Amino acid sequence: MASPLLPWLTGHGGIAHTSALRAAGFGTRSIATAVAEGAVARIRRSWIAAPDCSAGRRAAASVGGRLTCVSAAQERGLWTPRTDEHHVWVPSTASRLERGGLKVHCATPPISLPRTDPDESILNVLFHVARCLPRVDALAVWESALRTGAVDAAIVSSVRWGSARARAYATAAGHISDSGLETHFRELMASIGVAIRQQVWIDGHPVDALIGDSLVVQIDGFAYHRSADRRRDLRQDARLILRGYTVLRFDYVQVLFEPEYVIETVRTAMAQHRHLVGR
Repeated sequence: MASPLLPWLTGHGGIAHTSALRAAGFGTRSIATAVAEGAVARIRRSWIAAPDCSAGRRAAASVGGRLTCVSAAQERGLWTPRTDEHHVWVPSTASRLERGGLKVHCATPPISLPRTDPDESILNVLFHVARCLPRVDALAVWESALRTGAVDAAIVSSVRWGSARARAYATAAGHISDSGLETHFRELMASIGVAIRQQVWIDGHPVDALIGDSLVVQIDGFAYHRSADRRRDLRQDARLILRGYTVLRFDYVQVLFEPEYVIETVRTAMAQHRHLVGR
């Protein structure tokens, strides 16, 4: 007779600490029998894994840790940069690990979880992402979490992160969406006395901002555009240029974190009278 332990384990992420199994009603003997019959595998001493358990979760359990950062984000279906390492969290008191294929995180995240919990909090995932990845990639993961509803912007903004980089991304969270970026750009222009008109229709399509009569600004929110989307944007830019408009295109990283570049570029275009018809 098949052990009921396997379907329970599969329904709980594929891996569990023996203490969690015992709390669910599985005795020491039933656990040992399932391992002996090959229905499940024992990882280290106290972790039991189903055959379909991911390699990352097995790797984390093998060092007494928890899958986190970009690896946990990937398992949640968020956008992540490619990595060949398993990112795992272990407490700062853990012995030094020298194991190939692992990226070990020891910093204390905002959510405290039991060592026996294999599932990382999304807030902890974002915390480690902020500390670990390059800025553009980290912002991309954070944006993916916000866009998919994995986390709420209001919650993100209210967390005490304990990390300067995480706090910076939390502050930016409300501006990462396309509409938030446009508002941020409008405020940026207002700070230097430049008036803009938003969502002006030209040639049958709206542009994000129009300065004067002929300086168009398009703002790319975070998205790794599909080829068709990118070609559409380029066609629209070309149509505007052929009609005498100057088109400036900024992405969300530039608007949020490189405002000096955005301001200088707009000012230079205006100094060349690119916002005036018949310049």
